[in-house]
Amino acid sequence: MDPKPKEPLPSSLRVQELICGLKIREVMTPNVITVSRTCTMRDVQTLMKENSITGVPVVDNSRVVGIISMNDIMNALEKGAMKDAVTHWMMGEVQTLAEDMPLSFAISAFNKFSFRRFPVVNKKNELVGILTFRNINLALIRELSRQLREMECQHEASIDLDSLELVKVYPLHRYDFENGGKASSEIKKFLKERGLSAKLLRRIAVASYELEINLVAHSTGGMLSFDINKERVKISSHDRGPGIVDVEQALTEGFSTANEWIRSQGFGAGMGLPNVKRVSDEFAIQSTVGMGTMVNAIIYLNVKEENED
Repeated sequence: MDPKPKEPLPSSLRVQELICGLKIREVMTPNVITVSRTCTMRDVQTLMKENSITGVPVVDNSRVVGIISMNDIMNALEKGAMKDAVTHWMMGEVQTLAEDMPLSFAISAFNKFSFRRFPVVNKKNELVGILTFRNINLALIRELSRQLREMECQHEASIDLDSLELVKVYPLHRYDFENGGKASSEIKKFLKERGLSAKLLRRIAVASYELEINLVAHSTGGMLSFDINKERVKISSHDRGPGIVDVEQALTEGFSTANEWIRSQGFGAGMGLPNVKRVSDEFAIQSTVGMGTMVNAIIYLNVKEENED
């Protein structure tokens, strides 16, 4: 039986595909202007003016201990306290992002918090960069431009059905964000080399990436597998826990079972499984509390594709 025709995919899927595989360290500004605890608010004001910036991290031995914003400067000016040390005015509880996390985490953080910038730290919790929404916009524009140039240089290719056979399993580990997204990127490359259309690639990339990151962020580890033939791509994820109490609720947009640490990173928007279901022709999920969750997503390759957006 032929799959039911799908509604046109929203343009947001194009953005989702662009961020698949990008890490925060690839997008952030690496050369960060900082101040020490002993600097005065006047020092910070001068530094901001000279460098045309609106915020500065306060560091101590490469560790972020606070952040000063333009609003803090204005408040100190109003109080006539520009000679005060920054420690009297800085925000001490600073939300940071890890450099090896997927860019999607940063986007979730900007949506969750009202901050205009996030200090980026390495595994030693040392400051290595700063991330603003401008960084993200520029990265997406660069990636989109690269893809457009690539499309202009290539002729439309037909699908190479004879080589469209692959069965592969990827082991995934909890919180291994450094490698999160690699499986999805490898499969996308495999399918792209065989002439799969951009729209199908986008759907497959979104489904595989969301399932891959779900395994890394929400489970204790598991496997992501791909079973590909000339008719369809089947993506399966199987984790070892903790399981989902209410599967129907988990498929509701905005619902998340993210723990406190994941939420502290700005992740847990509750769109992972709903996105997978939305781009799939067939979708199934089974979960047992304490035992784990299995998800199967199938995308057919014989669906007639419309022209690109």
